[in-house]
Amino acid sequence: MSDHHNPLTRGAHRAPARAMLKAAGFSDADLRKPLIGVANTWIEIGPCNLHLRTLAVHVKDGIRAAGGTPMEFNTVSISDGITMGTEGMRTSLVSREVIADSIELVARGNGFDGLVVLVGCDKTIPGGVMALARLNVPGLILYGGSIAPGHFMGREVTIQDVFEAVGAHAAGRMTDGELCALEDAACPGAGACGGQFTANTMAIACECLGIAALGSGSVPATDPAKIEVGRVAGERAVDLAVRGVRPRSIITRRSIENAIAAVVATGGSTNAVLHLLAIAKEAGVDLTLADFDRISARTPLLADLKPSGRFVATDLHAAGGSALVVKRLVDGGLMAGDSPTVTGRTIGEAAAAAKETPGQEVVRPLDRALKGHGGLVILFGNLAPEGAVLKLSGTQRTHHRGPARVFETEEAAFDAVRRQAITPNDVVVIRYEGPSGGPGMREMLAVTAAIVGAGLGDSVALVTDGRFSGATRGFTVGHVSPEASRGGPIAALRDGDIVVVDVANRRLDAELSEGELRARLSSWVAPAPRYETGVLAKYARLVSSASTGAVTG
Repeated sequence: MSDHHNPLTRGAHRAPARAMLKAAGFSDADLRKPLIGVANTWIEIGPCNLHLRTLAVHVKDGIRAAGGTPMEFNTVSISDGITMGTEGMRTSLVSREVIADSIELVARGNGFDGLVVLVGCDKTIPGGVMALARLNVPGLILYGGSIAPGHFMGREVTIQDVFEAVGAHAAGRMTDGELCALEDAACPGAGACGGQFTANTMAIACECLGIAALGSGSVPATDPAKIEVGRVAGERAVDLAVRGVRPRSIITRRSIENAIAAVVATGGSTNAVLHLLAIAKEAGVDLTLADFDRISARTPLLADLKPSGRFVATDLHAAGGSALVVKRLVDGGLMAGDSPTVTGRTIGEAAAAAKETPGQEVVRPLDRALKGHGGLVILFGNLAPEGAVLKLSGTQRTHHRGPARVFETEEAAFDAVRRQAITPNDVVVIRYEGPSGGPGMREMLAVTAAIVGAGLGDSVALVTDGRFSGATRGFTVGHVSPEASRGGPIAALRDGDIVVVDVANRRLDAELSEGELRARLSSWVAPAPRYETGVLAKYARLVSSASTGAVTG
C-alpha cells in the first residue's frame, strides 16, 4: 500500500493541494503513503494534556517507521478540575461534542486513511472515541496517562484532597498555611487526575472497548516507558489502515458491555454512563440506562481506588495495571474475552499476559471483592421517570429519607454548605444544572467535597440533574431525567418535601401524590435560557436528555 490513492493527493488535478502540502514540509514520497491523522488534544492549561505534544513526536515516529505519513492537528480541551465550581464548568461537557465534531471535520476534510487520537482529561477521551466511531476510519485512542501522586505531611495526595480540604478549611479544621501547602504539593507535574476519576475511568473503558491497547493507558504520563507506548500506537494505526480494520467492527454491544463491567469493577465515575451512551449512539449500538444497572448488579467491586478506596492510578499500574482487572473479570466470566481489539488480539488474549505483583492490595481476587456488586445503580421513580444515576462505591448506605433543601444553582448550594446551613438527614437538591438547563451539566464536586469536608458525608444525600465528578464520594444521585429546565418532576420540588432514595428497589421518589406533582408542574414556567447566543445557547437547544447520553447529533 506504499502507493495508495488518497483522493486528496493523487492525480494531476490535485497539484494545488500538493503544492500547499509541500509548503508544510511533505514530499511526494510522503503523500504516496497512507495519511494518518494525529488528533492532539494538547493544551497548556493544566497538567492532564500538557505532555501530549511531546508524546505526539513518538507517535509520529512510529507512523513513519511503519510506512505512513503523520499529519498532526489540534483540538480543544477544557479542564474540569480547573473550571470546577465556576461558570466556566458549563463549557466542559459541551467541549466533548466540539472535540468529536472538530476531529470529524479535519478527518473528513482531508480523507485520512487512519487516525491516532491523543487524549488526556475527562472530555477528550469520549470525544475522541465518538469521533472514531462516527467516522469509522481505522484508528485508535492513546491516553496520555495519569499524574503521579503528590506528597503532603507524609502521605500521598491527589486533587481530590485539595477539594475536600476546602470544606475542612471552611469548617475551621485546616489553617490557611496548611491549605496552601497542600495546594502546592498535590499535583507534581503532567498527567491526568490520579484516582479512578473520570479520566482514568474512561481510559480503562477505552481499553475494554478494544479501541485502545490494553495497558497503554495505565503507563503513567511521566514514565519513560510512555515513549515506547506512543511509538507502538503510531505503528498500530498504520497497520489498522492497511488491514482496513474499522472502529465499528471493534466497538460492539459486547465490547461496550465489557467497558461497563470495567467501570463498575473499579468504582469508576458516573460520567462513564453519559459517555458510553454517547459512544454507543455513534457506533450504532442500542444501549440504555437499564443495561448499566444490570451489569453493575452482577459485577463485583474489585479495585480499591480513590475516591472511595485507598489507592491511585500509579498504584494500579504497579500492581499489574488494567490488564489485571480485565483478567479477573474474564476469568470470572464477567467479561467477554473473545471481543476484538485494535492490537489484533482479543481482550482475553491481551489480559492473559497480565503480571500480578506479589502481595499487591489494589485489585482484589473475585472471592474477596470489596463489594459483591459494582459501583453504579440506576434509579427510576416519580422524581426520575427517565432515570437517574447513583454512585454506590463511596458509601455503605442504601436508603435515605429526608427533607428536600432545594437550590436553583450549584453556587447557592455550596454557599449553604459553607455557611453550615445544611443539617444531617437533609436531601440537598440542585436543579436547573442539566445538559440543557445548565447548560452543560456542571459537576458538583465543589459541593460534594465541601459536604464531606464539613463532616456531613455520611448523613446527607444530594440529588441533582447535573453531574458528579469522578472524585465525588458520598450518597449522591445525578443525571436526574427529565431535567428541571425541560419540565422534569425535579422542577416541582419545594423545600421540606420528603425525598426517598431507595437502592434496594431502585427508586427515587418524592412523597407527593401524582395529582400534587401534576398540579405543581402545570403551573411551572420554563426559566429563560442562561445564554441567548453562541455555542452554549446552540448546545442548550440541541442537547438530548442525560438518559440518552446528552448528545447533540
